[in-house]
Amino acid sequence: MTSDILQQYKILVEFLGRSLGPDYEIVLQDLTSENNGIIAIANSHISGRSTGSPLTNAALQMLSSRTYEKEDFLCNYSGIAENGHILRSSTMFIKDEDGTPIGLLCINFDDSRYLELSKTLRSIIHPAEFTETAALLETAGTSAPLPDSHRNHTIPVTDNFAMNISSLMQKIFDESTSDLQTPVDHLNQHERKQIITRLHEQGMFRMKGAISFVARKFNCSTATVYRYLSEITS
Repeated sequence: MTSDILQQYKILVEFLGRSLGPDYEIVLQDLTSENNGIIAIANSHISGRSTGSPLTNAALQMLSSRTYEKEDFLCNYSGIAENGHILRSSTMFIKDEDGTPIGLLCINFDDSRYLELSKTLRSIIHPAEFTETAALLETAGTSAPLPDSHRNHTIPVTDNFAMNISSLMQKIFDESTSDLQTPVDHLNQHERKQIITRLHEQGMFRMKGAISFVARKFNCSTATVYRYLSEITS
């Protein structure tokens, strides 16, 4: 039954990719398999991913926090492609009859071509000093708070599109340990547990091999990581 549902969404991926055009990446991810990878993608040049690529950090966080229990979709959060382009991303949860998520349908819009066109038009119409000032004001405006009507459909994370599970785990680990003053392999028990908690909240341990990966980083045994996780989730 699950495969039949996702098979229909594969057709939707191709349809949306062709109808929306080359600036929209459409991605279908299967949550029923062991690796939770991409099973269909249109306009993959936007993120550089392909079928088999893993979930993103934002998707892992959505699943870890059970966002799907309260929302059917999340719209208009930021993503970062491998080429540095900022994407406008949206994700819909595909659920079975029991409300369990079985897949994710994601749309990532790359507006870089339109931004370049806008800059070109502005430079033709206005003098250079005006365009420079306007650009600074636009950059400053990106930190303004979102209106209440948008807050329920956004997530406090910037999505990173990793090519494989190893690079995704490394990105999540680096972000979770970026503020440390002590080398990772010299942390005390309390500090390790804090990092394990962060990684758990980011959905790190939903990925195959994450326990061993973290154990190597901490220079400890996998049993130690399992113990910390047990204490956190109990």
